[in-house]
Amino acid sequence: MSGSSPSLPFAKMHGAGNDFVIIDSRRRAGGVVTAALARAIGDRHRGVGFDQLAELRASDAADLDLDFWNADGSRAGACGNATRCVAARVMAELGRDSLRLRTARGVLLAERRDGQVWVNMGAPILDWRGVPLARDVDLDHLPLPEAPAAVGMGNPHCIHFVADADAAPVATRGPQVEHDPLFPEATNVEFAARIAPDHLRLRVWERGTGITLACGSGACATAVAAHRRGLTGRRVRIDADGGRLDVDWRDDGVWLTGPVAHVFDGVFSPEFLALAT
Repeated sequence: MSGSSPSLPFAKMHGAGNDFVIIDSRRRAGGVVTAALARAIGDRHRGVGFDQLAELRASDAADLDLDFWNADGSRAGACGNATRCVAARVMAELGRDSLRLRTARGVLLAERRDGQVWVNMGAPILDWRGVPLARDVDLDHLPLPEAPAAVGMGNPHCIHFVADADAAPVATRGPQVEHDPLFPEATNVEFAARIAPDHLRLRVWERGTGITLACGSGACATAVAAHRRGLTGRRVRIDADGGRLDVDWRDDGVWLTGPVAHVFDGVFSPEFLALAT
């Protein structure tokens, strides 16, 4: 940890079971999170545990900057459910119904509509270099077993369409595909089953974390891939292990919404922080 603060406040939140530690560093120049600190906090036995960590920082181009970390200490370029959680928290703090958040993905717009927080995750990346992939291949039918699809949403996704998502080999196939040479930066891995033209069942293996109960950027990528294959329309209900997400692929980007829950606030002790550095 950089800086000399004797303690560090945080919040725990989740969106459809996709859980996050949120650290507000808007008043701390340069932020505080390092790879070592992220790994220590992400330890579910010795720390707090999370699927991703989100750090808020002051911004000169948006209402705030937002950085994401995986549980293994690696950086994440995008995190849809964490973005929704942060947006809900900050909009309540500021008494606003919209917010602009700058991430590695770019400046994202969040809006509160009818009690739900929607986030525009931007246009899907449908170029092999941007996903990124190691070479030029058919993004809708990759040269891998079961011919999955690839979509970039600020992080790479490999989407498998299966008959039964609940029977999909997420725990074994997920880590194999995550580190396949076709994905030079590794990838998130999705297994989706079509329930109806506007309804998918989804299970997820997240890069740098493992199986998660939901994945916002993964839901967006899956909705895009499903529409490109002619399986669904552009607005889709997605049932993840942890709950329901809704995705609406519009002309201005892929919009995401779903439940948001604030679990608790806490403070990391000086002893913990000393061991985490």
